[in-house]
Amino acid sequence: MTLIQSLFYVMAAMAVGSALYVAATPNLVRSVFMFFITLFALAGLYVLALADFVAITQVVVYVGGILVLVIFAFMLSGRETLAALQQTPVKWLSVAKLPALLLSGLFLVVLVNLMLKQDAGNLPWITNAVAGKNVIMPNDVMIGNTGVNLMTRYLLPFEAISVLLLMALAGAAHLARKEPQEV
Repeated sequence: MTLIQSLFYVMAAMAVGSALYVAATPNLVRSVFMFFITLFALAGLYVLALADFVAITQVVVYVGGILVLVIFAFMLSGRETLAALQQTPVKWLSVAKLPALLLSGLFLVVLVNLMLKQDAGNLPWITNAVAGKNVIMPNDVMIGNTGVNLMTRYLLPFEAISVLLLMALAGAAHLARKEPQEV
């Protein structure tokens, strides 16, 4: 096993393990911090996949933007709301969760079946790319090309992402300042 493969397995285990902890824990503080680890592990996987721009974007947008908004919304929430959320009993199996469990189980079966039957080294599009010398080498510089495309061809989606972040900020502020409803 090479160093790159072992780094991949470590990063993948960190991402999957911390994501499962985020989904399973009733403690909101620990969940937020494990989400932080999940996002950084995903950025590490992007670096290993030679997608350096996507890794930097992952850190800047998700860790630097969305996660900070989640932390602010958490900090500005009332103690009563947080206490009520943490006192809610966690039931792993219930009738309300049955469709989600069935769907996720079916998805897991499909993914495992694909992984076992697929020979990733002999896929037609990979062999065509290697034969046509259309591959990304580790010493290729991709950020310059990405930056030019981002400011010319993909300017509209880039601006749409900034509007999405602005909406997330407004939503976090609304949730944090929501006053208790009178009954």
